[in-house]
Amino acid sequence: MPNTNVYTGMDGAITIAVDDAATPEGQAANTVAETFALTPVGRATDVTVQVTSAMRPFHEIGQRYATELRPGNVNVTGTMGRAYINGALLQLMLGEGGAGTRPAGAFVSPTFNLSLVLENPARPGQSATVTVHQVKLDGWSLTVPEDDFVLEGVTFRALWIGVADAAGEGA
Repeated sequence: MPNTNVYTGMDGAITIAVDDAATPEGQAANTVAETFALTPVGRATDVTVQVTSAMRPFHEIGQRYATELRPGNVNVTGTMGRAYINGALLQLMLGEGGAGTRPAGAFVSPTFNLSLVLENPARPGQSATVTVHQVKLDGWSLTVPEDDFVLEGVTFRALWIGVADAAGEGA
């Protein structure tokens, strides 16, 4: 039975997991995740995940409407804000390039999976999980407003995405 629950941000938790710790990119992400205890990712806000597919319409000569839509490239992107500044997200973006010293040469960009788990406490055992696979952070920002919370923010890209529903007892 599909999940029909309605969730709010209070029902969510975000975790980072390394998909393949044997690769240099996975090792870099694992080092940051362990050093900064990023599971779960705390104090996160305004998380978005967006999937777009480039549709290419085919128009025949003399026809105003397209006669066929062909799917094109699929892109997975997103953003996340965090009300805690410790350099973890910047280091997840830059790997050893964000470790406080300038690396002498090339360095790898960490890759990880980002899981968004939504579970309403009033309905235990029923949850929805969105897992964004092979994530790389591609932007980092710091916002210091005059009358609000200081936030760091990241943008990311990923290779693919999966969604899973879990129905508990009584569903």
